[in-house]
Amino acid sequence: MAMPPLRLLQHIRTHCPPPSSPMLLRVRKPSFARSSVEGFISLMAKYTTGGSGSPKLLFRQLFEKDSSTYTYLLADVGHPDKPALLVDPVDKTVERDLTFVKELGLKLIYAMNTHVHADHVTGTALIKGMVPGVQSVISKASNARADLFVEHGDKIHFGNLFLEVRATPGHTLGCVTYVTGDGSDQPQPRMAFTGDALLIHGCGRTDFQGGSSDQLYNSVHSQIFTLPKDTLLYPAHDYKGFTVTTVEEELSHNPRLTKDKETFKNIMENLKLAYPKMIDVAVPANMVCGFQDAIKKPSEALAS
Repeated sequence: MAMPPLRLLQHIRTHCPPPSSPMLLRVRKPSFARSSVEGFISLMAKYTTGGSGSPKLLFRQLFEKDSSTYTYLLADVGHPDKPALLVDPVDKTVERDLTFVKELGLKLIYAMNTHVHADHVTGTALIKGMVPGVQSVISKASNARADLFVEHGDKIHFGNLFLEVRATPGHTLGCVTYVTGDGSDQPQPRMAFTGDALLIHGCGRTDFQGGSSDQLYNSVHSQIFTLPKDTLLYPAHDYKGFTVTTVEEELSHNPRLTKDKETFKNIMENLKLAYPKMIDVAVPANMVCGFQDAIKKPSEALAS
């Protein structure tokens, strides 16, 4: 017998982790309105596991407050080794993230970036220095340093799961979006980690690092908006407290990318954004995988 909605909600409040816990899966309510608590919880369950008989995906969304950056942890917990990867790690939260990975009993194999960030230093160098065998990943088009370079159409396997690489340049020349697999043995609905190419009801700026509004418009419409409408979209940043959106929502509500291309280009050319305060530190460091002179200790990274 199904638990009554009010009783189920009380159960959730009692047993779910507090908001400060990195284990909490944060869901933006307006994206997935449901008429009942049961429907909401049923949808939440799909975010963390595959369907019947499919590999188990562990997924966590982590946050770095200074740059409002999201780091994503994915792992195949149905595999004996529990292989895991981090997307867009930040130097200041490496100690937290690696402690969490250890607590969950995961084996971290990849530290990946969606692009060369301008607002924070990537944590990949620190991670490589602390976890032997971890490989850094970035697009070949970024011209940055890494252990593995990926291109459009490549697949990154972790256990029995994989991420598909989709080239989405425009914010920078080397931006990519990582998308969970589309096979019957892969978790559904699909998930896409869009970096700064597509934000929640927004998009990344296009006025530096080889950016192009024309290219960004084409990238989002051809590589992200063509995914199934229920695909969950997770950006590298959010500045309003939102955490996730969908293809369907962005097709209807994105105030920039729902416009025609010429209108979009005009919007982007007239944003008049301030010069990024971290760009002169972040970009040079991120071009070399986050190395700055030498690998810092975690305490030094957190204090920087």
